[in-house]
Amino acid sequence: MSEFARSSALAPFRIRNYRFQWPADLLTSWAFEMETLILGWYVLVETGSVLLLTVFASLSFVGTLIAPVFGVVGDRIGHRDLLAMMRAFYAAQAAILMTLALTGHLNPVYVLIIVAVMGLVRPSDLGVRGALVATIMPHDQLIGAISISRTTMDTAKFAGALSGAGLFAALGMGPAYIAIVGLYLVSTLLGLRVVAPSKPHPAGEPIDGAPLRSTLRDLREGVAYVWTTPRMRAAIWVAFLVNLTAYPLSNGLLPYVARDIYGTDQTGLGYLAASFALGSLVGSIALSLIGGIRVARLMIGSTMAWFATLLVFAQMQSMPAAIACLMLAGFMQSLAMISVAVILMRAASEHLRGRVMGVRMLAIYSLPLGLLAAGSLIGEIGFAATASLYAAAGLALMLAIVLHWRADLWNVNAPANAR
Repeated sequence: MSEFARSSALAPFRIRNYRFQWPADLLTSWAFEMETLILGWYVLVETGSVLLLTVFASLSFVGTLIAPVFGVVGDRIGHRDLLAMMRAFYAAQAAILMTLALTGHLNPVYVLIIVAVMGLVRPSDLGVRGALVATIMPHDQLIGAISISRTTMDTAKFAGALSGAGLFAALGMGPAYIAIVGLYLVSTLLGLRVVAPSKPHPAGEPIDGAPLRSTLRDLREGVAYVWTTPRMRAAIWVAFLVNLTAYPLSNGLLPYVARDIYGTDQTGLGYLAASFALGSLVGSIALSLIGGIRVARLMIGSTMAWFATLLVFAQMQSMPAAIACLMLAGFMQSLAMISVAVILMRAASEHLRGRVMGVRMLAIYSLPLGLLAAGSLIGEIGFAATASLYAAAGLALMLAIVLHWRADLWNVNAPANAR
């Protein structure tokens, strides 16, 4: 690797705050992936129902509806403090599941209830950490910082999936959850080492004698800000689309694919999840090493390629071929989602970043809708037909987005394509 590439990739770590936030995000992401795999497999095996599996996966995202509120709170009290409180909450919820598993009182109903409670908070984690990265990093290092931050999720999906499957298979659910609780606690402590940046005009505080602003007013301001900025609105629609039609195939339905399509166990599920994550990790690292990118064009090309790869994945009948498809899909997914984040953070004013990322997280609400619809469709027409329908619809709708916002996304001179 050239000296330029090394310096480009490692530049964010010269910032002290980033050296604490990155490992904190990494440990949280590892815990997320371990929980998702372990609980998804548990629900599927205990109930034998793909519909309940999709209900479980959907409950993890119920909090997307209130994600903009978390954005407002982050803008008011500071993104670091909010993130620390959220991660302490994850640790408490995981400790409850650990206790139930170790005492033999765990059942699918308890899992669904706890996941629903956790799902009120967890969807906002990505948005809050993104807003904090944008706040602590210089503008000229934003692409690199967001790309490297993305590796926390990518390595988690890879190593977290394998380690979660391995711990679950070897030791059982209770011991595996001891490790998960530990990851959340260490993540919380590391996050508290970040020095909270000063906010020039914090939302909700009096300015020049103005009265305290209401949460609803702050929320409306954030939504209006995104809606009246074309490149931001286009990026939100892309995020909505991929959560509706792409992520259900490569994330939530993988336990069903592993067991019912390829006839494998939780270890095979770990390999499938890890292959998507490995491709995503390579994409994140590659983007952190490359400069001068037309970000909006990259978003368009990588999203279209992602859907095309999923269309091929839907036809695969062998595990090795499916793993290869998922690796390529993960690579394209990483490029697409980093591009979306960069477009939003570059366009957002500093005192509105929390609310902008809150609106971004609201787009994730389409994921549970896509999962629930897929669960019903698979029962009627099968997985291959359902996955093909989702991927083809994604391609068509992405083309419609590009045509509608072509001046803001494809034009070389558009702000979204600034190098």
